[in-house]
Amino acid sequence: MPIVTITRRVHFSAAHRLHDPALSDEENLRVFGPCSNPNYHGHNYELDVSVTGEVDPATGYVADLGTIKRLVEERVISCLDHKNLNLDVPAFADLNPTAENIVIVIWQMLQGGLPAKLEKLVLWETPQNYVEYRGE
Repeated sequence: MPIVTITRRVHFSAAHRLHDPALSDEENLRVFGPCSNPNYHGHNYELDVSVTGEVDPATGYVADLGTIKRLVEERVISCLDHKNLNLDVPAFADLNPTAENIVIVIWQMLQGGLPAKLEKLVLWETPQNYVEYRGE
């Protein structure tokens, strides 16, 4: 059977601050720029969740995109949407919530919980900036 990758895009909004407590405020500003603002800042994230598998001959699907949407909303969006990542999300208690770290945490939230093999995540922080992750 042919192997196909399908993708569902979801959206969430969250605030964060890029900050290393081992650095001074001046060093944090030099390394992270305005993203180190002590009052935080926010993004409207777009997340592309791609799964891969064989096309089911009966349905013509790799997986039902509605099912994927529901699972991503339950496992990821409900935990991150309209949250301060630094303060509200335990995974970031000791982890700087850079886009790179956010996409890895999301992978961990989804791995093994989807109806097909998790192939790739693309996290858009802005319309110009994104990170892509394919697992370890």
